[in-house]
Amino acid sequence: MANKIYATGRRKASIAKVWLTPGSGKITVNGLSLDAWLGGLEAKKLRVKQPLVISKQDGSVDIIASTVGGGFGGQADALRHGISRALVAFDPAIKAILKPEGMMTRDARVVERKKPGKRKARRSRQFSKR
Repeated sequence: MANKIYATGRRKASIAKVWLTPGSGKITVNGLSLDAWLGGLEAKKLRVKQPLVISKQDGSVDIIASTVGGGFGGQADALRHGISRALVAFDPAIKAILKPEGMMTRDARVVERKKPGKRKARRSRQFSKR
């Protein structure tokens, strides 16, 4: 496999390792096709394919990826970030297309930690006057 490009994408607690090669547009995640991996979650499938569609590379590259950590939402967004980074390594001209769409920026939002004396991060216990 000549011209194999590796990139890593991250989101919340999820990490996606992405290998991109010139091909026919096949996407394999954790040994499964994208449809088998995400099942009926159509919105998440569209988010994964978004960098390919925007850069018009959806039928010209094959993607093999492995994801760990978090849930399907975080993994799908990590995969989207990894695919974007791999496409830019594949063709640096694509960066000008993906950057304004926000595909190249890691989404740094994570769950806020629980504080002592609180029920959750900010939720206090119910106050009873009597």
